[in-house]
Order: sequence, then C-alpha cells, then structure tokens
Amino acid sequence: MRAYDTTSKVFYKGASDDFIVFIEDPAALKNWKNDRSIPLSDVVNGFKIFVTHRHGSQGVLDGASNASLDNEFGTHNVDDCIVKILERGAYQTYTQSEHQADTNQTNGPAMR
Repeated sequence: MRAYDTTSKVFYKGASDDFIVFIEDPAALKNWKNDRSIPLSDVVNGFKIFVTHRHGSQGVLDGASNASLDNEFGTHNVDDCIVKILERGAYQTYTQSEHQADTNQTNGPAMR
C-alpha cells in the first residue's frame, strides 16, 4: 500500500470484540447488498477477518481466531461471518498517511 492510498473497510462492533473486513470497492459492496448473486470475492479484499481487541476501527489489527468468530457469530465459517459483518457493519474509508518520524533517534535532536 502506498502513502495516501484510500482503503475501504466494513467495521462491525460486536458484543465481545470489534471486527473489520477490507473491501475492494464501495460500489461492489452496494451492488452486493442489492444482488446476492454477486460473488463475495468481487466485494472483499481477501477472505480475512480482523479484530481490534475492542479498540475501535483504528485499533491494531490481528487475525480473528476461530474462537472469537464462534463467540460472536455462532460459527467460524469465514464466508458466513463475512456476510454477517457486511450486512450489519458500518462502511468506512480512511487514507494512509505517509509515515514521518526521525530516522535515527540515537543521534539526539537535530542541531542547526
């Protein structure tokens, strides 16, 4: 992912954790909601569900375990869980900003 790329995701605030699924295109998500014959592979960006450990949509992302999916959705079938997240979650976009930090902090503050 390059700096300043816009990323689309669906955020689902669950009872036990917060879940995120990345999507390819907002239009594909909208079309899928109206026409379920559209394959999920055209909507999602990889069949991977992430959790943020109750840190909201901007938390650190880890892969969702089967146990966390079972607890929240009653199944750990990834396709079924993704469908529930897409149906009940909130669509969000964000832009990755360029990382700007000191490249060598051992040099101390820059002196002019």
